[in-house]
Amino acid sequence: MTDAPEDTEASAHEAHGGGLGSRLNWLRAAVLGANDGVVSTAGLVVGVAGATESRAALLTAGLSGLLAGSMSMAAGEYVSVSTQRDSEEAALAQEKRELREDPEAELAELTTLLAARGLSADVAREAAEQLTERDALRAHARVELGIDPDDLTNPWHAAGASFLAFTVGALLPLLAIVLPPTSVRLWVTVGSVLAALAFTGWWSARLGEAPAGRAILRNVAGGALAMAVTYGAGSLLGATGI
Repeated sequence: MTDAPEDTEASAHEAHGGGLGSRLNWLRAAVLGANDGVVSTAGLVVGVAGATESRAALLTAGLSGLLAGSMSMAAGEYVSVSTQRDSEEAALAQEKRELREDPEAELAELTTLLAARGLSADVAREAAEQLTERDALRAHARVELGIDPDDLTNPWHAAGASFLAFTVGALLPLLAIVLPPTSVRLWVTVGSVLAALAFTGWWSARLGEAPAGRAILRNVAGGALAMAVTYGAGSLLGATGI
């Protein structure tokens, strides 16, 4: 009987805490990276296409945007996730110190937390004692802090995911603008970009278990607006000879 609360607690945390949190972190990095790659590179090359028909100029602008954007995304994710990991490690260190200095108070705190999740006072106390005997720090990390000590956020993974996602997203508008004939390159680029944004909107909604319609509309509308603005600016600059 005493094992049931621990098993229930661990499985509930993995299902609703660590598993979902990890998936959403990867989803956030991948979707943001892919969307930024598609939209920013599309806006850049469409803007240049409004000013010139030079394939070399389009390729140079697209490659420069791809490299700058992918490195920027990777660096930003690395810094952000490193800060999160530092916070997790600091919280674990503090919890370890509190367990060493006042174990009885920490046991009472764990009992209260378990009771707040629906266990009776007696069962909560017994479960807290069992968890503390097995691994006090792990029990407090999961129940109190919502942290899995064996699965801390990894800044290198997040940076790599963002870099790859941005690069894959950026390749689509880059290839779409430089490969087709001049007469259709703009329409091919716009069509492929909007289709890609509709897909990433659907993908993010599906993995995040959210309504797909709004996500698709946001992505497509944002990308269309970005390309319209940059193409208008490029055409204006091209017409004035700047």
